[in-house]
Amino acid sequence: MTNSDTLRSHLAALPGATEDFPFDSSTLVLKVAGKMFAMTGLDEVPPRLTLKGDPDDNEALRAAYPAVQPGHYMNKRHWNTVTLDGTVPADILREMIGNSYALVVRGLPRAARLILEEKEQ
Repeated sequence: MTNSDTLRSHLAALPGATEDFPFDSSTLVLKVAGKMFAMTGLDEVPPRLTLKGDPDDNEALRAAYPAVQPGHYMNKRHWNTVTLDGTVPADILREMIGNSYALVVRGLPRAARLILEEKEQ
C-alpha cells in the first residue's frame, strides 16, 4: 500500500467513509460521520498518511518504525504520520488504519454508530 491509488481505495472502502478536501485540492481527508480518521497528501512522494491512534500504541509504533512520526499539524499524542516508503509492513499499516477508523467510530454518538452498523449489513 505504498501508492496513493491503492491507499485511497482501501480507505474509501471502509463503511461510511467519505472523502473531503477541506484544506486544499491535494490534501485528502477521509471521514466517517463527518469525523476525520485519515489524511494524506495526494501529491506527496512518497505518500504520507496521518492516522488517529491510542497514545500508548502511537509511542510504540514510533519506537518500532522510523517512518512513523508524531502527526503533522495534529495533536502529537493522538495522531501519527506514516511515511509510506515500504518500511512499515502492510499488515501493520492496515491495522493502524483499522484502529484509526474504529477509534473515531467508537467516539460517535450512538445513533451515528447504529446507522453505520446498518450499512455494514
